[in-house]
Parts: sequence; C-alpha cells; structure tokens
Amino acid sequence: KMAILKGGTPFLRTPLNGPIMFYIVAAGLATLIGAMNGRVKPMSGFFFWLKYYEYVFLYFMVVSAVTTKEEARGLVIASLVICFLISLFAIAQIPSGERASAPFEGETGEPNTLGGYLVFMLAIVVGLVLTSGAVTNRLPLLFLVATGSIGLMATLSRASFLAAGVLILSVMGFMAPRKPVLMTMVLIGILSAPLWAPHAVKERIAFTFTQEQAEGQIHLGTLRIDTSTSDRLRSWHQSFELWQKFPLWGTGVTGGPFLDAWYPRVLSETGLLGLVAYFVLIGSIFRIGITSYRHATDQFSRGVALGFLLGLAGLLVHAIGSNTFLIVRIMEPFWLFTALVVKGLQFAQANEPSEREASAPSITVRMDQPARKPAFGRSRFAKPNL
Repeated sequence: KMAILKGGTPFLRTPLNGPIMFYIVAAGLATLIGAMNGRVKPMSGFFFWLKYYEYVFLYFMVVSAVTTKEEARGLVIASLVICFLISLFAIAQIPSGERASAPFEGETGEPNTLGGYLVFMLAIVVGLVLTSGAVTNRLPLLFLVATGSIGLMATLSRASFLAAGVLILSVMGFMAPRKPVLMTMVLIGILSAPLWAPHAVKERIAFTFTQEQAEGQIHLGTLRIDTSTSDRLRSWHQSFELWQKFPLWGTGVTGGPFLDAWYPRVLSETGLLGLVAYFVLIGSIFRIGITSYRHATDQFSRGVALGFLLGLAGLLVHAIGSNTFLIVRIMEPFWLFTALVVKGLQFAQANEPSEREASAPSITVRMDQPARKPAFGRSRFAKPNL
C-alpha cells in the first residue's frame, strides 16, 4: 500500500513502540550473551528471536496501513468470518472422537493452540455483544458465540477452559452492576455446568486428579496429579533453578530446556530483565486498551476495545500452561487487534480537536453596523470638542 500511494512510513509512532523495543532488545541481548557463552546456537537463537519481531512487524504493518474506521471495521469483520469457519472445522472433527485442532497442522494437531485462539476471538465477539449500539443485529454474533463455544469444548484443552473461565468471570464483574439479574442467571448456569456440560469435557477436567497410577505423577497427600500437569509443575521449578544460575540475562532464547509454559520460559531464557520488559509491554497494552475504550468515539470501536481487554486477560491465564505468546496462530490475531485498538485511540484523539472547535461558542463581529449611542445622552468618557 505504501509503494502504491508513494508515502507514509513503515513504523509510525505509537505508545507501544518503546515497550515493544524494550522487550525485543532484552530478548536479543540475552540471546547474544548466551551465544557468546556457548549456551545458545547462534543460528537457532537468532531465528527464534526473529520470531518475536515477526509478530510486532504485523502490528506496525496494520498501524501504518489502516487509515480509516471503515478499513478497521472491515478487518474485524473478516477476522470474525474466519473465526466462524475455523469453529465449523473444529465441530466437524467431533464425530472422529479426537480432540479438535486447527486446519493445516499436519498429522499431530495442537488443540491447545486452537483453544487459545478461540478464547481470544470469542472475547472480541462478547465485547461487541455487550456494547450497546456496536452492531445493529446481534443475532449473528450470538450464533458465533455458540459455534465458537462448541468448537472450544471440542479441543478438550484444560488451559483454554481455564482461560474461558477467567473470561466469563471478567464479563460478570464488568456487567454485574449494570445487569445483576442477567449475571445471576449466568452464575447459576456456570454452577450447574456439571449437569449440562458434555461428558468428554467433564472427563477431561476430572482427569487432572483421577488418572490411574503412573510414573511421573506428583502426589499431594492422597491426591494424584496427572502426568501432563505434573510435567508443567516441574518445568516451573526447573526454570526457577535455571534462573538462579543466570538471574539477570537468563540463558538466552533457546538456551534452556523446552518448557511448555510461557512465564517460566521468559524467566529462564531472558532473566529478570526480560520478565520486567514483558510485563512492561503487557501493562502498556492494557493501558492502551482501557484508554481506547474510554475515549472511543463510536460504539463499534468501544466494543472491540472491551473485547480486546477481555481476550488479553484470557490469554494471560492461558499462558500458564502453554507458550501462548510464542504461538503464531494466537499471536497474529492478537497483534492485529492490538493495532486496531491503537488505531481506534488515534482516531478518537484526532477527532477531539474538531469536536472542541464545534462546541466552542461562535463570536461574530459585524463591522457594517454603526456603534450604538449611549442610552442616556452623551457618554461621560467622550472627549469634548476643542
């Protein structure tokens, strides 16, 4: 688009530029130090670190390319259509008896990835549904919520279920003061989930504590934790021990063992500096989302900002049991909507001066009328004729 229009810049100035660069530089510096000390293979570490930049490049590309609210709205609608098609693909896999996963993943699918994607996209849809006046007809969005929820349950991803639970609780906390009766009904529906949830979903959740005796399980008294969850808990402990050896810089990207959990991975690979940079970035994104929601000039943008905040909260929980912020299929829509939320804030800020000018009182001085004479004869301030 820039080549055709012969103008613009690939990196517009936004409030997230500094935090993004801080995080990328911290990860790159940790990787460079790890390569110099022999902990990181240079080529592997470089290209894996470059993957971080790939996501934020999408952010900068969208921020630069989108110039009107209509273009932003079109991208949102296209994303929702894709979400609907992927949900249908997940539902179509239910008769096979296998866990649903996204298309084009090869023989071994990643249900956890599909679950994280659906949680984030469902949050966007819920944000639009909850915002009055965001759309003229809510029925298609409600249908998408139902379709996406079925697809989410078909993944049998416990991390995604946990993220969806946080999403529901966030919605209840946001809407309870406005619609207490409706939120009470939602709470009753959640508490009665064991009665209506699919058997496979209930079995998958219960499997966490009901797996048969197996090697590698963690025991908490008489309670057994399944091997998959036990491995994740050990990875947290392992990452903490590794971080103690390299507290500031970490081992570098790909310098440590594989960890299927985001927070211990950030801590072990990039150290305290990388962890601080990451939370600075997430905090900045949250502030941008809140500011965009409060200053939105139209209800559609406000609904997108609300859904984005709900989705970010869900992804932060999803990252407890998955490398959420490193997965392409989750991060591409995430950074796309991050850019759209930032553009919504920029549109609102650009509209504020014109609104102030329109609301300012107009003062018109007519020069063609003679000055009015004093009401009672000659003014005492008039100069006498000499």
